[in-house]
Amino acid sequence: MSETPARDEKPGLIEAEDRALKVRARYEQIEQRVLGRTWTLPELALGFTNDAAYVGRLVLAAERTWGIDGDVDAELRHKLAECLWWVFVLADRLDVDMPEAYAATMDRIDAGLQRTLHGLAAEGSS
Repeated sequence: MSETPARDEKPGLIEAEDRALKVRARYEQIEQRVLGRTWTLPELALGFTNDAAYVGRLVLAAERTWGIDGDVDAELRHKLAECLWWVFVLADRLDVDMPEAYAATMDRIDAGLQRTLHGLAAEGSS
């Protein structure tokens, strides 16, 4: 049996969001005990941008133009997943329904791309 679940078995955005927020709640318990408060929205945003920037370095490492210690593929998988986690956390704090926003954004982008492709096809046939 494969370690990676089949596409049908992978969680959707709603399930991923639920899991992300449960993990965030655990972090908040720790923050409350250690800091006496939970992270602010700017602190959360900074955590996200820090991890997103590191993804850039990992991409360079994957292309062998930047060296890192450790397993590049494992680190890349981890940081990309962590960035997705941050997106759900930030969306929750900003009252953004990510599954809905994602679907609406993909619909809008796809429609624009289809119009562009249709326009290119029309230009090519003239």
